[in-house]
Amino acid sequence: MNHAATSTGEPLIESKLPAVGTTIFTVMSALAAEHRAVNLGQGFPDFDCDPRLVDAVADAMRAGANQYPPLAGVPELRHAISAKVARLYGHHYDPDTEITVTAGATQAILTALLCVVRSGDEVILIEPVYDSYAPNVVLAGGVVVPVALDEQLRVPWHRVRAAVTPRTRVIVINSPHNPSGTILRDADMRELESIALEANLLVISDEVYEHMVFDGETHQSASRYPALAARSFVVSSFGKTYHVTGWKVAYCAAPARLTAEFRKVHQFVVFTVNTPAQLGIANYMRDPAPYMELAQFYQRKRDLFREGLRSTRFRLLRCEGTYFQLVDYSAIARLPEAQFAKWLTSEIGVAAIPISAFYSTAREQSIVRFCFAKKDETLRLALERLARL
Repeated sequence: MNHAATSTGEPLIESKLPAVGTTIFTVMSALAAEHRAVNLGQGFPDFDCDPRLVDAVADAMRAGANQYPPLAGVPELRHAISAKVARLYGHHYDPDTEITVTAGATQAILTALLCVVRSGDEVILIEPVYDSYAPNVVLAGGVVVPVALDEQLRVPWHRVRAAVTPRTRVIVINSPHNPSGTILRDADMRELESIALEANLLVISDEVYEHMVFDGETHQSASRYPALAARSFVVSSFGKTYHVTGWKVAYCAAPARLTAEFRKVHQFVVFTVNTPAQLGIANYMRDPAPYMELAQFYQRKRDLFREGLRSTRFRLLRCEGTYFQLVDYSAIARLPEAQFAKWLTSEIGVAAIPISAFYSTAREQSIVRFCFAKKDETLRLALERLARL
């Protein structure tokens, strides 16, 4: 078999992701650093986690828990996850056969897609969409079928239903939703359930912001709905919940028959996840207060940030969950979103992410995303600079 070569005789690699370059998050963070801008772009906290969590991980290290854990994750953590889900959503996952600890939520979503999507299978994604989903589908050999949120940033279920074909295999949902900050309610989940049952589809439910739902609303996990739970991979993230995004520890809960296939792929992607972090998190989860109080913690930051933005010409879009705030800047400038985000970073000193980065095709709406998972003083500094607008 002949393989193409470069002009220097080296093997020519045909990219599996030819349309993928450096992510906008990396670009904007680098630009923020260059201009010493307040980085409200990339979604990570600039404050420390609870020292008790660090101590719990350090204790596990000192106790000698530094070798490979079981493939599915340490039993202590899987049991803690099972108990939490049952308490919050009323669904019991068997910790031995239905819960897998993963190296972050991105790995969990990729693994779920790899284990169920075959060449040519269609996967419905709701846009704007987190930037790993579409490349994950492509790597699994699938075909992306995008359906955009409507003007009110709600899922147009009639369009989702119309997008289903005999080749559709999976629908991926994300609630609370990044980047829009909206949530799915009971009526949404019932529509999803109806579509999935009628077309015999699988669901991947990205719920990494499950504990950040505001204004007294309730997170509607796919786990709450028996018919959905029976066909869903439900993914959540300790990095988001406990302010430790760099630890990359998450989990996937799914019925035993789906988990069995998930673990076949998982073992050859990462095999397993670092032991002391798992044991430390399991120990820390004995106290539910840190995740039960998270919505109140972030709602206060949301309100502080939104109140400060009211004195600017930004138009605030709703924020029902996550730690992201969308704003419409059309009263400030007529620049395309990427250009405006770069101008805002270099000239005003505050970094944001253009919402166009979350769509598969060019779509300009004059909207950017801010992250308010920051210290109060960081938010106030950003607001002081944005007040110039």
